[in-house]
Amino acid sequence: MSSVLTLNYFDIFSLPRRYGLDRSGLDARYRDLQRSVHPDRFASGSDHERRVSMQQAARINEAYHVLRDPLKRGRYLLELRGIHLDDRQGAHQDAGFLMQQMELRESLAEVRQQDDPLGALNRLGGDIEARFRELETRLGQVLDADAGDAAEAAALVQKMQFFTRLRDEVQQLEADLEDELL
Repeated sequence: MSSVLTLNYFDIFSLPRRYGLDRSGLDARYRDLQRSVHPDRFASGSDHERRVSMQQAARINEAYHVLRDPLKRGRYLLELRGIHLDDRQGAHQDAGFLMQQMELRESLAEVRQQDDPLGALNRLGGDIEARFRELETRLGQVLDADAGDAAEAAALVQKMQFFTRLRDEVQQLEADLEDELL
């Protein structure tokens, strides 16, 4: 099983290189792989066997966390295709999306002034989640198409990154508001 250290994440789990995947199959395969390389199984082995076991367990864990997260999985598929988003310039040239970002940020900034800030935040969070899911669906269509448009996929991933950050900000504001109400 030492090859786990050199396989791509999809190959580790014997999955096709596709955005769409069977989450329950991934979860089951993860548990099986972790059991097979768990360091406790090699407690009486040599230092080398224990070290390799720990490296394999860490690699399987890393692969699992990337594949189960829609945004990370999309970024990883792009990286496998030679597209590194950190290297891309001018990510958000889409004027409509820039306006959408500004409107959502403005809505988030105004939540505290609402009569029911938690209700307003809940509605905003639902809107953000719905937009993220739409992007996720489209990303799956683009990445899993035979001749998927890599530039469109990269733009979708970058938009998903914005919504992920915004979702985190909503959660933080919700926690802050709940603390203030106590």
